[in-house]
Amino acid sequence: MKTFIPKVDANAKKWYLVDAKGETLGRLATRIATVLRGKHRPTYTPYLDTGDFVVVINAEKITVSGQKMTGKVYYHHSMYPGGLKSVPLEKLSAKKPEEVIQKAVWGMLPKGPLGRDMFKKLKVYTGDKHPHQAQGPVALAK
Repeated sequence: MKTFIPKVDANAKKWYLVDAKGETLGRLATRIATVLRGKHRPTYTPYLDTGDFVVVINAEKITVSGQKMTGKVYYHHSMYPGGLKSVPLEKLSAKKPEEVIQKAVWGMLPKGPLGRDMFKKLKVYTGDKHPHQAQGPVALAK
């Protein structure tokens, strides 16, 4: 038997459209990360980028369960003494709702050059308009 190794072809990439309206953040992020990695395809290979493009609309209309809206906090550090910054999910979703989805998906992708290439295929927008009409995105099934 010979091992099948898929060839990464840019023309074989599909575009999927995801409406985040009323979706739970974590469940939505797992579906998106699965498509970005290519795990939904039979030709999935862990060390190759066989995933597809994902366009997310209505990013501001996601939901979270429990007390996460006030209790979940995002941290980052400026690398200076005393430079720890924290932003609760409530403020981040009010100011930059697309970043909430991006952070959730980024945590589910592999770290390194491969993960960064996968992450570039994620496009998140507030509202129901997006500039990717020409690619003809297909709605992603739940």
